[in-house]
Amino acid sequence: MESLGRKALFVLLSVFFTTSVAGQDHHEDSVQTDPVTFNELVVSGLTGTQKLRNSASPVSLVTAQDLRRRPASNIIEALAVQPGVSQLTTGGSISKPVIRGLGYNRVVVVNDGIRQEGQQWGDEHGIEIDGASVHSVEILKGPASLIYGSDAMAGVLIMHDEPVHPMGTMGGAVMAEHHTNNGLLGYSVHLGGNQHGLVWDGHYSGQFAHDYRTPVDGYVPGTRFRSQAVSGMVGLNRTWGFSHLKASYYHLTPSLAEGERDSLTGELEGDGRPYTYHHAVPFQQIRHYKVVMDNSFVAGDGTVKALLGYQLNRRQEYEDDTEPGLDFLLHTFTYDLRYVSPLWGGWRANVGIGGMGQRSMNEGDEYLIPAYGLFDFGLFATASRDWSRWHLSGGLRYDLRSLHAKGLIDDGQPRFTAFNRHFGGFSASVGAVYNVNVRTNLRANLSRGFRAPNMSELGSNGEHEGTLRYEVGNSQLKPEGSWQLDVGADYSTKFLSMQLSLFANRISNYIFLQHDATADEYHFTSGTAQLMGGEATLDIHPVHRLHFENSFSYVDARQTGVSDPALRYLPYIPPARWNATLRYDFVDNGCYMHGTKSQWLDHTFLAIGMEHHWAQNHVHSAYGTETPTSAYTLWNVSLSSDILRRGRTLFTFVATVQNLANVAYQNHLSRLKYADTHPLTGHQGIYGVGRNITFKVIIPFGQ
Repeated sequence: MESLGRKALFVLLSVFFTTSVAGQDHHEDSVQTDPVTFNELVVSGLTGTQKLRNSASPVSLVTAQDLRRRPASNIIEALAVQPGVSQLTTGGSISKPVIRGLGYNRVVVVNDGIRQEGQQWGDEHGIEIDGASVHSVEILKGPASLIYGSDAMAGVLIMHDEPVHPMGTMGGAVMAEHHTNNGLLGYSVHLGGNQHGLVWDGHYSGQFAHDYRTPVDGYVPGTRFRSQAVSGMVGLNRTWGFSHLKASYYHLTPSLAEGERDSLTGELEGDGRPYTYHHAVPFQQIRHYKVVMDNSFVAGDGTVKALLGYQLNRRQEYEDDTEPGLDFLLHTFTYDLRYVSPLWGGWRANVGIGGMGQRSMNEGDEYLIPAYGLFDFGLFATASRDWSRWHLSGGLRYDLRSLHAKGLIDDGQPRFTAFNRHFGGFSASVGAVYNVNVRTNLRANLSRGFRAPNMSELGSNGEHEGTLRYEVGNSQLKPEGSWQLDVGADYSTKFLSMQLSLFANRISNYIFLQHDATADEYHFTSGTAQLMGGEATLDIHPVHRLHFENSFSYVDARQTGVSDPALRYLPYIPPARWNATLRYDFVDNGCYMHGTKSQWLDHTFLAIGMEHHWAQNHVHSAYGTETPTSAYTLWNVSLSSDILRRGRTLFTFVATVQNLANVAYQNHLSRLKYADTHPLTGHQGIYGVGRNITFKVIIPFGQ
């Protein structure tokens, strides 16, 4: 949005008032029309759960119904349409979350109650979470969530499990889906129950896909993938609290698109088998094992929560079908102990400790980062209080982290030099919400964030097939520190829901990659960053069944004190984006518009969606680090319905058409944008996925 200055942007945002996901987040069985219902939504808070209207920092909730309706290859792709959320992609199966322009180790992903750890510093390292096992997701924006660790500078994605079944019940669902563009076939089975407080739950799922197609490149070799996942939970729910043991295994085999072209024809080079589901070379084998003990005990009028977790992440990269070259083995032990106090003088407090220990090893004969050991410890305390209209919250956290990198001699030459680094820093938050009335809420939050550099930023020295670049770390980097101010407002009536969230974020020692054209390497450097922007959403529903939903996201990210336009802007920042959906509910809560009860259909709707991505010309163009990206607009259509028999759902059917007009486009955060240049057209990189028709069927069973 180069033509709009930042002052004009904020005027636009002020006019374009919103409802964020809370506005899009309708109940599982009804369309949101009542502001009272809107305000009763419950999300995670500093001192335990709290009502959405009372959260001082920006929070979005993505329901199970939202996830079921959204076709995606992975859970991050399903979330990337939410305001303020984007994805950094490499091919068809690898997506990394980006919140308000910040990603990598600045976003904490929480699954099964603990932070997900799987070498997330790499561009082509996705999130090892089975999307079919995720029931709902909370998106916390900004460094205001003190209980999830210092790395949560950009925010937190909290993946919620399936709710525990009611006493004496058992049930589940079977799901199958198909995508026409890459031939994706997906399936999952879920079954859970509760017998006299003995609770259990299990998931099994899989996906496999061949190479996807673009309108310009045709089939893109190396974008095929396969995945399988299994997870289970068993535990006890009693009057004294609960104790749950969870275990999961996730296995992904993605091929890696190198984007090499024939020097004469410009055609992408591959194995000539675009329809096969067998992996191409190079490819990865990614296995993630996780065991979590989740406990909550009643302690007087308060609650003691104890979480212990172990994760084993093995990431192997093959250049042929024999032995892996790169072979990372990461052990992570996570601990969290906290006490949530009862109301004392009107205040509720949450105090605790949390952290992790890691051991990372290089098992292959190629190297990118040194083997290392890590231990960190965090101590936090938060408090909140509610008055009739005012709601205050705040807290403080201190983190210590120690890193030890091991040296390595490779072919008689020093590849890595051993070093030790120790980091410590504070995180803090203070915020307030004022409920003007049942329809209107005003909020403000000031937060301080802290993040220690990761091992890739400090010690990398090597080339990774999926990144298309050679990276060199800097062991002298300092930790990042940020101050962020969030202000917002929301307004909801029977016919209109709006929310506005604005932020200003200043980060000292901001770490980023910069190209060294002389050596054709990318070096980690740092500077002072300033990010400003926000999200605005608007849901107009003049009648109960008609919704016109809009969301707008924008981030301006630049280095302060830098006048050179080629160096001024931070790299890999998503452009401004407008999402709009016009949806009509033909049958809602079992009734047609005239009130007649349907015997065969429920939750039946047709929706037309539009995604407009503005051009991104604010790029870090120095030394060829980054290139601008043109604007584009995608159109989507979706149809969904529950099919009933005798008042019970037989199955749910969802059909969508993505990129209806088969538009040729490039996403600014796609790593394939920097693949080889076409010798005939002169255009660099690979385009995005073309038209894709998807079908999904969900069959529930049990009580």
